Amino acid sequence: MSAASVFPMCVRASRGLLRLRSGGQAGCPSSSSGLDILRALSTEKPPAGGVGATGGLAQSILQDRLKQQSRQGQPPPDGGEGEQEGQHGEDKKQKENTAYAKKMVLRLAGLMGLGGAMGVVYIFGSNSVDEQGNKIPDEFDNDPPVIQHLRRTFKYFKDYRQMIIEPTSPKLLPDPLKEPYYQPPYTLVLELTDVLLHPEWSLSTGWRFKKRPGIDYLFQQLAPLYEIVIFTAETGMTAYPLIDSIDPQGFIMYRLFRDATHYMDGHHVKDVSCLNRDSSKVILVDCKREAFSLQPFNGLALKKWDGNSEDRTLYDLANLLKTIALSGIDDVRSVLENYALEDDPIEAFKRRQAQLAQEEEQRLAELSQQKKQGVSLGSIASRFWRSKQQLGP
Repeated sequence: MSAASVFPMCVRASRGLLRLRSGGQAGCPSSSSGLDILRALSTEKPPAGGVGATGGLAQSILQDRLKQQSRQGQPPPDGGEGEQEGQHGEDKKQKENTAYAKKMVLRLAGLMGLGGAMGVVYIFGSNSVDEQGNKIPDEFDNDPPVIQHLRRTFKYFKDYRQMIIEPTSPKLLPDPLKEPYYQPPYTLVLELTDVLLHPEWSLSTGWRFKKRPGIDYLFQQLAPLYEIVIFTAETGMTAYPLIDSIDPQGFIMYRLFRDATHYMDGHHVKDVSCLNRDSSKVILVDCKREAFSLQPFNGLALKKWDGNSEDRTLYDLANLLKTIALSGIDDVRSVLENYALEDDPIEAFKRRQAQLAQEEEQRLAELSQQKKQGVSLGSIASRFWRSKQQLGP
């Protein structure tokens, strides 16, 4: 082919490439012809001379076109599918590794739990020993070794549960004092938390207990009349030093703690029948009605003390209990029954006391009025008698 024929062909090819590059933006012919020219240029071997430069220009234009398509979101020809397959394989492998790790953790946890259970059975299922280290025989000695350990372990946890639910003893207090010692006629059972003390917590001091106003007055007024017992749902480790701090003079005769309560429906219940005292002479004071649910007419449910320093409840409580004791009530339940449905029995007592005082004033006023009327009638009769004597024969 001659150079003269090649030159017009190169000119036409360059024009077609320019049309393809413009992409039909100015009303040019469709880009299909330009693509055909590109395919022809890319498949044919470039001739010698200036035609090779035209083929290189076509390839660069084709690369620009491919880059533009990738920016517009069109999928690349063949490489994208391979990358997606590789990503999918990596995700699948990661999921398999995660599932394997979970399986191994569960197996390890199961082995640790099994080992812990076996250790508990071995420790709590062994025979008890005496001071010399000799085994103490029991009712399970004739069973096979594994059965022995299992039955002893079951019995241990059953007894422990029973110890939590039931009181430590059916007689929580010793027998009443005999003469020449003095035994008060009534027994007063007091809760510690929110009745005598209020727990407060702060970041700087931690837990602290505030003493309620009137504690000393309550103890001093009631000690000759009542056997004072602290019966609290707190543990002995917590409550013992607190009791020492509020009773330096020793008015409190006995102390009972959480292990002496019944555990029923999530509440620590105090059984009056376990106190070894006449129930008709026992008054239990708490801020929870559930605490004396077994004997509801033996209890007074006070409102929870919120730490108010102006509180006067214990002073009024002392007056109520002192009134009951000095009246010589044979059965305190007949009195406390009248306050069983009151939200605040202390306020109800004060209201009734005020009403009784008002009725007593009215009665005294009526008596005084009657006495005045009797004096006036007597004076009239005496005057009449005197005048009759003077007018006699």
